Amino acid sequence: MTPNHRPVAVIGSGPAGHTAAIYLARANLNPILFEGMMANGFAPGGQLTTTTDVENFPGFPKGVLGGELMDLMRAQSENCGTTIETETITKLDTTTRPFKIWREGYENQAEPTDTADAVIIATGASARRMHIPGEDKYWQSGISACAVCDGAVPIFRNKPLVVIGGGDSAAEEAIYLTKYASHVHVLVRRDVLRASKVMAQRLLTHPKVTVHFNTSPTSALGDGRLLTAVTTMNNVTKQAGKIEASGLFYAIGHDPATSLVKGKVSLDEEGYIKTVPGSSVTNVPGLFAAGDVQDKRYRQAITSAGSGCMAALDAERYLSELESERNQKL
Repeated sequence: MTPNHRPVAVIGSGPAGHTAAIYLARANLNPILFEGMMANGFAPGGQLTTTTDVENFPGFPKGVLGGELMDLMRAQSENCGTTIETETITKLDTTTRPFKIWREGYENQAEPTDTADAVIIATGASARRMHIPGEDKYWQSGISACAVCDGAVPIFRNKPLVVIGGGDSAAEEAIYLTKYASHVHVLVRRDVLRASKVMAQRLLTHPKVTVHFNTSPTSALGDGRLLTAVTTMNNVTKQAGKIEASGLFYAIGHDPATSLVKGKVSLDEEGYIKTVPGSSVTNVPGLFAAGDVQDKRYRQAITSAGSGCMAALDAERYLSELESERNQKL
């Protein structure tokens, strides 16, 4: 079977992937987007499909449901001319040109299912969770992994909140939440903070923050609709505890979805794709990265969309130069 060839393929279906596809389609580059089927544990559309109200994405003064926002982006991609395939890509050969791509179920065959002159990786990252009892029930009903995204939601205002983590991200999120919470409890499993000295000092001296060392959450309790408390255990004394809280925020890190390109493109020490600062360009010519798969700092829908635009423009420039080189050889 002859592989399906496109000038450019986008792998991933979050804000980065769809924004890239929209720009590529409008540039008449006939892109194909592989949105995956439960790739990285998420339905097509990525992490936003697991959220409820999104109130900080421009253009929606009354907010918008995360799933609805992704449905709108998908529709816009298609309306602009993107071909969307609900398939997961499980193998990518970056050593040949064009790039060789295999869809799930075909990775063991010699010939690829698809090829592309340029590829944009927009596979995202997933927040680490602890999967304590009650977590799934109250996910997005009091439990979140993004304080900046959800901290201002009415159910958290003037209420006690819990943050889990001991690094800089946990310290930053806890201090951010003090704008809205009546008090913030930070659970740290060890007896010290991993955060930088400056961030640790800010956290420990904040009047609206209590740091609980050697403490882990054991379950999430609620009234059947919303979270109301978090049970805890002291990791040294094994003493059980309980914190009344309307919110539980995980700040224990993210896992970038880079298994597809591991060993094929430069990754940093945490597994994120390295890009040239201010661009989506990787160390592999023709391979670009956009969204949370290369962004471990901001991790917002709007910044992902912006980086998707950058990747499309970088890919368009690359394809134009590639075409010029081919014409010169004729």
